[in-house]
Amino acid sequence: MKLSPFAWFFHSFLPVCALASASAQAGPLMWSDNSLSYLYGHNYKVDGTGNDIQQTVTFEHASGWSWGDVFLFVDNKWSNGLSGSDGYTYYGEFSPRLSLGKVSGQNLRYGVIKDVLIAATYERGEGRIRRYLLGPAVDLLLPGFDRFSLNTYYRKPDGITGKASGQWQINPTWAMTLPLGRSDILFDGYLEWYVNDVGRKGTSDYVAKSFHFNPQIKYDLGKALGHNPKQFYVGVEWDYWSDKYGIEDSHGFATDQNALSALLKVHF
Repeated sequence: MKLSPFAWFFHSFLPVCALASASAQAGPLMWSDNSLSYLYGHNYKVDGTGNDIQQTVTFEHASGWSWGDVFLFVDNKWSNGLSGSDGYTYYGEFSPRLSLGKVSGQNLRYGVIKDVLIAATYERGEGRIRRYLLGPAVDLLLPGFDRFSLNTYYRKPDGITGKASGQWQINPTWAMTLPLGRSDILFDGYLEWYVNDVGRKGTSDYVAKSFHFNPQIKYDLGKALGHNPKQFYVGVEWDYWSDKYGIEDSHGFATDQNALSALLKVHF
């Protein structure tokens, strides 16, 4: 039975979030941020025709705890080119990280290294799309950046028939604030690089190397209008993805994506 988006969210993510929140008994919540984004664009491949308009509403949550941090998001996508008859699909990730510096009580700063962590991610999409990721991470202190993290993972799919056992993934994330007139430009995003092919070409278990670059450039409109800063942004998102989902690009089936979308984002 296909779950509604809300039923899926409560069924899949909230039990895990509850476990993370329960750990507040061992260490309290230090900060948190929630946001809603709206994207309007086209030229999305695989789960879009490339010519149809795709609209996406995304909920994001980020929080810092005395033991580490948590990030999660849920994408809700509408497009005439999507596989469902109603043009709707969803996808989400839950990503807790355990700070070795915080849990050990030791200062792990060395040079540009701010902290060393163990990173995990649970990916969930429509149907039986599930993946589990685990690996080491570092937070870095780089000039000009508000934050910069480098996560490395081993990706293992679950419940996907005929797929290979797993891949290695390199995953930097960053944020940078640039003053502009009465307000600021926020340049942030992530990169995902699946560094190795797995399986044998021409077989159902083959998964190609994949490079996914997803930056956003946003103007702090709320600050420009004299309201609270860092609450309301307008901007654009660029989504470049070679061999999307590990599906090798070909003349018969294009999987190299180069999509630009208009963006609205509200933090609360």
